[in-house]
Amino acid sequence: MPNPVPLTIQDQFGAIDIYVFDQILRGNLAPGMRIVDAGCGYGRNLVHLLRTGCEIFAVDRNPEGVEHVRRLSASLNTGLPPENFQDAPVERMPFPDAFADAVLCSAVLHFARDEDHFRAMLSELWRVLRPGGLLFVRLASRIGMEFPRIEGGLFEMPDHSHWFLVDEEMLLDLTEELNAVLVDPLKTTIVQDLRCMTTWVLRKRTN
Repeated sequence: MPNPVPLTIQDQFGAIDIYVFDQILRGNLAPGMRIVDAGCGYGRNLVHLLRTGCEIFAVDRNPEGVEHVRRLSASLNTGLPPENFQDAPVERMPFPDAFADAVLCSAVLHFARDEDHFRAMLSELWRVLRPGGLLFVRLASRIGMEFPRIEGGLFEMPDHSHWFLVDEEMLLDLTEELNAVLVDPLKTTIVQDLRCMTTWVLRKRTN
């Protein structure tokens, strides 16, 4: 019997965010964990996690993206029910309190309408995370570049869209408000003349 053709890295991981990949390499996202992807899009960060037996749940407001993730899960023979993947807003996820071992929220929170909306989404991410669990957030910020302020936390981006942008002080204050452990120092990538993307990784205390 011929040996199976080994998977390429692209097959194994898909178009994964390199900072999610970093958490996998360090064992913070591991096989068997229950993981919620809040704002999953088309599942770019889920290919490896689905392949390795994580119990994945996901929400997004794009029904086409949700359906794509359902088909992806089925194609990988995960056995996960389609109902794990739902069209729902991040600020009102259909999961119980302390539900997940890890919550991912990549490139979502900067689309908040205002600070109240931002905090509603963050509160929901924290609600569904169990004590001891990991929250991975990647979001646009003002750490490294300045943008014209529209009002409140909304700023005009180079393409004239309006994004809610955090800064270092706000993220550290929120970490303290949540009584969370900062897993890594804040890490920001400056995308030339376009945006700054910051990775914010927290662990929920057990007491």
